[in-house]
Amino acid sequence: MRDRLNRYWRVVATALCFAVFGMGGLVVRCVVYPVLMLGVRNPQRRMALSQDLIHHSFKWFVALMATVGVLTYELHGREKLKRRGLLVLANHPSLIDVVFLISFVRHANCIVKEKLVRNPFTSGPIRAAGFITNDGGAQLLDDCIATLASGNNLVIFPEGTRTPLDGVVRLQRGAANVAVRGRIDVTPVHIHSSLPMLPKGIPWWQVPARRPHFTISVGDDIDISRFCATTSDALAARHLTEHLSQSLFLEPSRAVA
Repeated sequence: MRDRLNRYWRVVATALCFAVFGMGGLVVRCVVYPVLMLGVRNPQRRMALSQDLIHHSFKWFVALMATVGVLTYELHGREKLKRRGLLVLANHPSLIDVVFLISFVRHANCIVKEKLVRNPFTSGPIRAAGFITNDGGAQLLDDCIATLASGNNLVIFPEGTRTPLDGVVRLQRGAANVAVRGRIDVTPVHIHSSLPMLPKGIPWWQVPARRPHFTISVGDDIDISRFCATTSDALAARHLTEHLSQSLFLEPSRAVA
């Protein structure tokens, strides 16, 4: 009975968190973004303030999820994220992975689906922070390299979508192209959940039987020069993608160096 009541509570708590997240997005769109547009003339300064706001809002939201009992989490290697110009590549088991990472990483940019820009709950934060949309075509790669060169950190999930429950992983080569073309080392992050939570193909109200525990581990930087020294950019991106296919999906103690 106790386990059943706890599960019912987590359904309610998850709904509460979704509601808070949606309302926060509307506040940014309807209140914060207009104020920033009127009060801050410099576009770069406005973007930096928006990114900082989202970072602290997501940090608060992660704390909310932990406080109401939706999940627990631990972060290893936090100090490695306290730098500028990082290309952070992570696996993507859950819908809230980007919330975790942006709550840990300041000055963060990321690639979002174009349809989220049209969503009233998410368009405000996305536009305010200057997040990159995935409809940019050939310009997308240049935008990614430019935001890194400006000192922003860029968070990318090379899968392009959440990891399917069957575990079959197919990485897109875009993230590797950013690293190779920009000659930017990769900061790998492994995200592990003790039980599936908000995975692909499962509705939000089907919460796991027990409260899941997330372990986020930041690995050592992957030296991009080892892939680029003796081959073309296209082949280097292919080799890096193959390397990431192994290293991003293994526990840190087993990850390929």
